[in-house]
Amino acid sequence: NDAPAMASPYKKFFENLTGAGKAIAVLTSGGDAQGMNAAVRAVVRMGIYVGAKVYFVHEGYQGMVDGGDNIKEATWESVSSMLQMGGTVIGSARCKDFRTREGRLKAAHNLVQRGITNLCVIGGDGSLTGANLFREEWSGLLAELVQQGLIDEEASQKYSALHIVGMVGSIDNDFCGTDMTIGTDSALHRIIEVVDAIMTTAQSHQRTFVLEVMGRHCGYLALVSALACGADWVLIPEMPPEDGWEEKMCQKLSATRSRGSRLNIIIVAEGAIDRHGKAITSSIVKDLVVQRLGFDTRVTILGHVQRGGTPSAFDRILASRMGVEAVLALLETTANTAACVVSLCGNQSVRLPLMECVQMTQEVQKAMDGKRFEEAVRLRGRCVSYALFVTCGVANYFLSFDCSFFNFNVAVLNVGAPAAGMNAAVRSAVRVGISEGHKMFAVSDGFEGFYKGQIKEIKWADVGGWTGQGGSLLGTKRTLPAKHIDKIAEQMRKYNINALLMIGGFEAILGIMELLAARGTYEELCVPMVMVPATVSNNVPGSDLSIGADTALNAITDTCDRIKQSASGTKRRVFIIETMGGYCGYLASVGGLAAGADAAYIFEEPFDIRDLQSNVEHLTEKMKTGIQRGLVLRYNSNENYTTDFIYQLYSEEGKGVFDCRKNVLGHMQQGGAPSPFDRNFGTKIAAKAMQWITKKLNESYRKGRVFANTEDSACLLGMRRRAMVFQPVVQLKDETDFVHRIPKEQWWLKLRPLMKILAKYKTSYDISDSGQLEHVVLRRPKESEAMAAI
Repeated sequence: NDAPAMASPYKKFFENLTGAGKAIAVLTSGGDAQGMNAAVRAVVRMGIYVGAKVYFVHEGYQGMVDGGDNIKEATWESVSSMLQMGGTVIGSARCKDFRTREGRLKAAHNLVQRGITNLCVIGGDGSLTGANLFREEWSGLLAELVQQGLIDEEASQKYSALHIVGMVGSIDNDFCGTDMTIGTDSALHRIIEVVDAIMTTAQSHQRTFVLEVMGRHCGYLALVSALACGADWVLIPEMPPEDGWEEKMCQKLSATRSRGSRLNIIIVAEGAIDRHGKAITSSIVKDLVVQRLGFDTRVTILGHVQRGGTPSAFDRILASRMGVEAVLALLETTANTAACVVSLCGNQSVRLPLMECVQMTQEVQKAMDGKRFEEAVRLRGRCVSYALFVTCGVANYFLSFDCSFFNFNVAVLNVGAPAAGMNAAVRSAVRVGISEGHKMFAVSDGFEGFYKGQIKEIKWADVGGWTGQGGSLLGTKRTLPAKHIDKIAEQMRKYNINALLMIGGFEAILGIMELLAARGTYEELCVPMVMVPATVSNNVPGSDLSIGADTALNAITDTCDRIKQSASGTKRRVFIIETMGGYCGYLASVGGLAAGADAAYIFEEPFDIRDLQSNVEHLTEKMKTGIQRGLVLRYNSNENYTTDFIYQLYSEEGKGVFDCRKNVLGHMQQGGAPSPFDRNFGTKIAAKAMQWITKKLNESYRKGRVFANTEDSACLLGMRRRAMVFQPVVQLKDETDFVHRIPKEQWWLKLRPLMKILAKYKTSYDISDSGQLEHVVLRRPKESEAMAAI
């Protein structure tokens, strides 16, 4: 029942790695986090897939110590319907017994009885530290068990080495060595949902709201949620405010109100402190605002709502990738392999020595305890986010609004179809541009508005509240500039535009190429130009990710969850779901991985009637084993194998086993409020684009004018593997399939076998790009590098 064959010629496959004869135990420990179940599911299914026995350890380390029914063998079906569930189905508990050698001795005995020598631990730094200690003591524990007569010498030799691989499950994102921990993105979703709801009532009553979010020792949630909702002030433990912050904050809040705003939002991490180590609580902040300003102020403490709810699409994909990577790491371990943690850097899987990550995390706390706050921020790697928040949210307090001198005129426009997060990018570009001394202009309705002269200056206050709004407030159209180049050049001359920032999808890259080609005729176009990718289809060459794609994935995932739930308690049912994407299968493939789909039909992997028949037979067999629901995603890329055709085929061939339903998701994938990821990605990438524009303007300013006509003066800023990279647009032509409007190489195609494996297909999984062991100290950026890298 193999799925359609993979087109890419992989160099290395995991078939060379076998789990036969191995036993893997998976446990969740410490605090729960959304996405843990997706990680457990991936470990179980990948482990079974490679021939290993996989065991659940219920209730964390406590279950390992107690043994008995707490350690049960897992089956493929036992993790069905687990993907969309929050918390941890196998339970988690903080265990005092495991902290003692006697407790660890009991745990070792329980594992040896079942032949388990491979542990996959999902938890925070405390849980992972305990796992490493267990591994270091393992040989001594076995020797003690032999002395007590609980195991024989043969068992001691057979199970002489314990292998540990960790995955970080923590909503705080407080573990050094990984960009995102499992659960963080979902927690941000909960926070932003609350903030968006609160802002409507705050605006109605002209109130100030103080929101307290989790983060006893780490301010990531507070900082990123403040950036995502456009908060007026944020307080975090790693970067306490300078003395006199009370007066500065009140002046900032007052200035915001004086410009017409009807509300203020202040985000406080639960561990926020001042420079002297004194706690800054939400009630202290409220009393301060009431006493000094007299504003009607309310406090909302979000508490454990941040841990609850279903995991976001990002967390499901992250956890699934990390779970598979953890099994691969366990298969490759030897007796001398150090315990490692699998994590994410950019969009790449990496493996890091567990204790190096733990020690780096502990160094952060030591720096904070020693009041070396700048060092703590550098170790966290979050200093850029703080600097960006200051620039976009607070810096207007320090700017002089009477300033009549501006360095250059910069125009911002949206091009192509709307994408959630575009407005956050525009807001960031405008405010960073103004903070760097530029005069910013907004172009309405893309290139069509450009040649019609729909251009006006846009100021700091004009973009207030834009971050959380979907669509494109500037207006956007698919019109390309080639037919109207003369009029566009005229408008650039009229408004003395010195640089262009385009935010859009494939039309934007075509547009910037057309402008570039016309430079020889129109000197007005010889200015720095940069494009930021924004499209739900994620089909822009030169960037692995686009603004708007994450929001679309969440819309698909949420809808699929509801669709699957609609069949709960009914007879066996298969759903055929059509997504957007044009010729790009990103949404169907990655959405399928996040939603637990059984198949995803895309243009990039040709399929025929035999493949469809194979998929139907595969689903039929799964249904006979007790699976109640199936999910098939596709997008309309084949004029013959349409959604209706596939629906009718499945309906006919599934008679007597399952019935079939179809759903076309349509433009709901483009609508809605942007996800936290898209808000922050848009904010960061637009800020970096403006910094590049400032640099290029200074380099190309000669004799009282800007003149830039080199290849590197017209670039696309995209995410490539681990970093944001500026790439000259002309160099992207060879990487682009212009007929089908997709890049010739797409990184996410390597995730498709993962989806098939988790759906029980026999296929090949490329591990040539899997995580390699690195050292966390080598990944620690210098302050200047971190500030430059965003």
